[in-house]
Amino acid sequence: MDDRTPPHPDLRDVRLQQILEALVDPVRRSIVTRLWDAETDVKCGGFDLPVSKSTATHHFNVLREAGLIRQYYVGTSRLNTLRRDELDEAFPGLIQAIVTADLKPAPA
Repeated sequence: MDDRTPPHPDLRDVRLQQILEALVDPVRRSIVTRLWDAETDVKCGGFDLPVSKSTATHHFNVLREAGLIRQYYVGTSRLNTLRRDELDEAFPGLIQAIVTADLKPAPA
């Protein structure tokens, strides 16, 4: 493991409340939704977020600390991946339900 790679929680230690609190923010949900649909891992700079770089860093940290994403370095790029299989094992169907609901068009 690269010494720049931040720590990631064991999902056995993550509570549902922490995940839901992380996903209440629409920017963080958009990150999770983008990773859900991504065919490859996405660089932090690869997200089109309506926030400053420092605020984006905060959002990525919240998602990582809640066990939703895994971050690692390749060269100078920090890549993000959704911990999809692990999350589905620990919280079956939760992330898919949230992403599906988030992608629903708003009622007219």
